[in-house]
Amino acid sequence: MKLSIVIVSYNVRHYLDQCLESVLRATKNLDSEIFVVDNDSKDDTVAYIKQHYGSQIKLIESNRNLGFARANNIAIKQSAGEYVLLLNPDTFVAEDALAEVIDFMDAHPKAGGAGVMMHNADGSIARESRRAIPTPYISFLKMMGYSDRYYMSNLAWDSPQQIEVMSGAFCMLRRQALDKAGLLDEDFFMYGEDIDLSYRIIKSGYENWYIPAHILHYKGESTCKTSYRYVHVFYQAMIIFFRKHYGHLSFLITAPIKIAIYLRAFIALWQMLYWSMREALGFSTYRKAEPHYLFVGSDNMLDECRSLAMRRGLQADFYAQLESVPDEQNSYVVYDIDTIGFGNIIEHANQHLTCRQGIGTYNIKTHELITLKDIIV
Repeated sequence: MKLSIVIVSYNVRHYLDQCLESVLRATKNLDSEIFVVDNDSKDDTVAYIKQHYGSQIKLIESNRNLGFARANNIAIKQSAGEYVLLLNPDTFVAEDALAEVIDFMDAHPKAGGAGVMMHNADGSIARESRRAIPTPYISFLKMMGYSDRYYMSNLAWDSPQQIEVMSGAFCMLRRQALDKAGLLDEDFFMYGEDIDLSYRIIKSGYENWYIPAHILHYKGESTCKTSYRYVHVFYQAMIIFFRKHYGHLSFLITAPIKIAIYLRAFIALWQMLYWSMREALGFSTYRKAEPHYLFVGSDNMLDECRSLAMRRGLQADFYAQLESVPDEQNSYVVYDIDTIGFGNIIEHANQHLTCRQGIGTYNIKTHELITLKDIIV
């Protein structure tokens, strides 16, 4: 078998459904298997996957939240692919993305892992598509606000480039490299495990690469980045990584980095508390402008969306062709995924970045409108 895909999901059934739709299209001509590890979701994820996907998906149902690393490891141990792809559920992939990455890795046997060009929910390119190992020096620069070295900003975007850290949102791994480097470190509950694994792959004698294949990452829909738990888990992961790989260094080197990490965590918590108190006390009284939805797709899709817009009171316009959709601030361009390819969605959104609210999709089979902020049915 060529490819095993592992998706760990927690309470994001709508995004997972869209992700699986894109993956099934992208693996149409690949010898592949797809695992979904459900981390004890409280929504209807498990029942939905069983009903709508059946034997197409190898579903693993956990009775508790195992965390990202452990849940991935369970599926990896059951998988059989020459390559293993770790993929977030709040993503969708262009139809040619997986084949493009595999073709590159087949031609480059030293490539142990690969990441891709990730796009944010407004179509812009996510800087974390390429990252450097957060050494004490790189970490210090980033803490001081100088992040170009960390995000490897000197590299070109339109050609393959050797990098150091792949994102856990899309992490293609050669089985041989994974066997040599080891599985994900389960001390990381969430966050940091991708940096740790990327570093160990390099230490094992392999290379990590960036490939300009395209995916969209809603970036955080599988977690709540405004929660106190997120701050705790994220910065704890930074401490775990630092202790594991740089704990042997002099106290004079390690102490300032650790202090900076704890200070950043404290500032993040204080900012969250401050804005929560302002809202609770009624100081945040400004009214946000309602977004404008620009629907584009087939006649059947547009008819459904007209009814949806009337029923939900949405400000909306409707277009039969991508070329007709105007650039408009504060708008969601809502694409018909039944007739417009995921790769075409990403390309169009990237070319029209004035629509800063972002991308929306409509699935005529499920009658769901999905954006970064909302699920509308």
